[in-house]
Amino acid sequence: MSKPAQKIGTDSAEAARVPAHELIYRELRALVLFGDLAPGQAVTIQGLTDRLGAGMTPVREAIRRLTAEGALEFRGNRRVVVPTLTADNISELILARQWLDPHLTLRATERAGLEDLDHLTALDRDLDAAIDGGDLRAYLELNYAFHAHIYTIADAPILADLAEGLWLRFGPSLRVVCGRMGTQNLPDKHKDMLDAMHARDAEGAARAIREDVIQGMEQVRVSLEQNARPT
Repeated sequence: MSKPAQKIGTDSAEAARVPAHELIYRELRALVLFGDLAPGQAVTIQGLTDRLGAGMTPVREAIRRLTAEGALEFRGNRRVVVPTLTADNISELILARQWLDPHLTLRATERAGLEDLDHLTALDRDLDAAIDGGDLRAYLELNYAFHAHIYTIADAPILADLAEGLWLRFGPSLRVVCGRMGTQNLPDKHKDMLDAMHARDAEGAARAIREDVIQGMEQVRVSLEQNARPT
């Protein structure tokens, strides 16, 4: 059985079983992943402990883990910052994701049960509602949850960890770009992928998710390039 994907939040029943330092890590990870800490925004360690309502030790441990994952960088005066991506960084991320996500989707199509397909369909339906309602945070969380569930179904933990690490690197910039563009300009290929998965067309599902990845990441790159141009 594949391991559960890392959850966006943690319910009260699970929280009782999870060590405190892991809960703090997940909370800080979500702040980075969904752009609550903006790229280039320096924050103090003390500020994070106040924001998370946690002690200094678990916050430092969470920062250490996220720094090792490339999601944060240490600065002077006990400050950390979310790295600011360049267009070249996005090119590297596209290169990595256009292999990883299709391969994981291919594996997921071969392994998915009806319950998995129903769950993905429900996530995509909620994602459409977030887009129609202009709910940016819901869009970001549901889009991530959709892809994360594919990784879970694929049952390839090493590759899934690599894919998750890439999300931590581009997630904050995605929040910035989506904020500029609005949710109405965020098309996806999820339905094409789901149709292929229902038909057990693994290659077709992989192609659809590759187009989805490239389309979304190219929007990020174009926006970063435009923002970098002198006015």
